[in-house]
Amino acid sequence: MATIDSREPAPAPWYKRLGWLVLIWLGSVVALGVVAGALRMLMQAAGMSSH
Repeated sequence: MATIDSREPAPAPWYKRLGWLVLIWLGSVVALGVVAGALRMLMQAAGMSSH
């Protein structure tokens, strides 16, 4: 009869988890900057400026 291994795998080292956190955070900041820049260009093209 086969046994089922119920042990959970060991968690990743702290530096790998921290690296993923930083990578995801940095990606979200870059994406927000791209969206903000695109909205700014669209608003300027429509004649909406703060000057």
